[in-house]
Amino acid sequence: MPQTFTRAEVAKHNTEDSVWFVVDSKVYDVTDFVDAHPGGESVLRQVAGQDATVAFYNLHRHEVLTKYADLCIGTVENEKPQVITPQPGDLSTVPYAEPLWLTPAYKSPYYNDSHRRLQKAMRVFTDTYVTPEAQARELDGKFISQELVERMSKKGLLHMRLGPGKHLHGVELMDGAVKGEEFDYFHDLITAQEGVRANARGFQDGSLAGMVIGLPCVMNYMKDETRKKAIMDEVFSGKKYMCLAITEAFAGSDVAGLRTTATKTADGKHYIVNGTKKWITNGVFCDYFITGVRTDKGLSVLLIERGEGVETKAIKTSYSPAAGTAYITFDNVKVPAENLLGEENKGIYVILSNFNHERWTMACATIRQCRTIVEECLKWSHQRLVFGKRLIEQPVIRQKLAKMIALVEANQSWLETITYQMCNMPYKQQAQHLGGPIGLLKMSITRAAHEVADEAVQIFGGRGLTQSGMGRTVEMFHRTYKFDAILGGAEEVLADLGVRQAMRQMPNAKL
Repeated sequence: MPQTFTRAEVAKHNTEDSVWFVVDSKVYDVTDFVDAHPGGESVLRQVAGQDATVAFYNLHRHEVLTKYADLCIGTVENEKPQVITPQPGDLSTVPYAEPLWLTPAYKSPYYNDSHRRLQKAMRVFTDTYVTPEAQARELDGKFISQELVERMSKKGLLHMRLGPGKHLHGVELMDGAVKGEEFDYFHDLITAQEGVRANARGFQDGSLAGMVIGLPCVMNYMKDETRKKAIMDEVFSGKKYMCLAITEAFAGSDVAGLRTTATKTADGKHYIVNGTKKWITNGVFCDYFITGVRTDKGLSVLLIERGEGVETKAIKTSYSPAAGTAYITFDNVKVPAENLLGEENKGIYVILSNFNHERWTMACATIRQCRTIVEECLKWSHQRLVFGKRLIEQPVIRQKLAKMIALVEANQSWLETITYQMCNMPYKQQAQHLGGPIGLLKMSITRAAHEVADEAVQIFGGRGLTQSGMGRTVEMFHRTYKFDAILGGAEEVLADLGVRQAMRQMPNAKL
C-alpha cells in the first residue's frame, strides 16, 4: 500500500538531515540525493518541505521524474497526481500534437481501421524499442544495433519502408496490423511519420535510410531474378546493409556531372570503377553500394559490393555520426558486368525512378518533426513562468504558435492530398504527373521547418540552443532541419522542377 503524507508532515522535512518536497502531489525524499543533484545542492534545499511543482516544471522535463522514480516515497493525503505520464502507444492530448485524423473530434476520408491498427502498432514499437536506442545513439554516435535491425525485420518494418508493392505480399506486418496486399501509401505515410517520433535526426538516417533509397534500384532493375531475390532477402532480414552512392563533391543535384567512371574490360565481363562519392548516408557501415557511374556514352548504375579497392571513412556533419555518413573511394574496383542495374548508359532512369518516393517520404518525416516541435512549444509556453506569468499569456508567443500550427496543418493537408493521388495513380502516371507537386511539397515543408525551427528557438530562448534538458528536442531540430532541405534535392532545384513541370501543361491562355 503506497504511503500517504499530509502537507504538514512534508513541511517538517526541511532540515540539514532531511529534505523532502512535493511535485504533482507526489512526495520525494531527496536527502541522500542532494549531493548528486546535477544542478547543485542549494536548488533542492530551497524547496525543502514545500510544494515544488511549479519550480520543478520551470526547470525540468516530466521524464526526469520517471528517471528518479525511486526517490518517490508516497503521495499527499487525499490528492492525486494531475500531470499526464505518457505510456508507450499513447496519443498526445496536446492540441495539434497529432494530425487531425488521430484527434477524436475530427474525421478523415483517407484512413480506415487498418491504418489505425498500424498507427497504434507503430507507436508502441517506436516508443518501446526505437526511441530509447535512438536517443542513446544520437549522443554516443554508435551505429544502430543488430538487435534492433533484426527486431524491425521480424515486424516487417524494413519491408514497409519501401512502400506498397509485391515485396510485401505474404509478409506479416506488425503482427498482422495490416496485410501486405492491402498496404497503400497512407500506410506508408503512417510508417514514415511514426518512425521519426524518436526525435534523433542522425539516428533516423542511420536506421537504414540507405536501404530505403537503394534497394528499389535492385528490386526494379536487376535482371538476374535469382540474385535479386537473394540480395532482397539479405537486406530485408538485416543481414546485409545497403546505401545509395550517387552524390560526389563534384555533383549533387547535378547528377549529370558525375565523374566516377566505370570502364568495361576487353572481355566485357567486368567494369573497372574509379572515383569518389561524398555525403553517402550509411556508407560507413554498408555492404552494398548502389553506385552512379559514368560509362562510355552516359550514366549507368552498378551494384558494388564492399571489398578490395572500396574504402569508406566517416564525415562529420551537423547531426550524429550514427547516420554513418561516408566519403567513399573506389580504386580500380572490379565489378561483374551482371551487376549493372537497368541498361548501360541509361542509368539516369534508374536514379530518377525512386526520387518521387524518397522526396515524399522525407516530406512525411519533416512535417511530423515540425508537429513534435509545435507540441514541445505548446507545453513549454504553458509551464514556463517569466515576468510573473506563463509564456502563453504573452500575445507575441501566441502569434508564434499560431504561425507554427498553421504551417504544420496546411502542409499535412497537402501531403495527404498528394498521397491520395499516389494511391489512385499507377506508377507511370505518378512519374508523369506527381514529380512537380512532390518537389513543391517537399520545398514547402522544408521552408515551413525553417520557420518552425526559428520560432521554436525564440520561444525556448537559451534552452533551445542547449543539447540537453528542456530544449533538447528543439535544439536538435534547429541544428538538423536543413538536412531535409538539401538531401533528396535542394529546395531551389525542386521548386524549379515544380514550376517547369507546370509550364509543360500551360495552355495558350492570356490575361
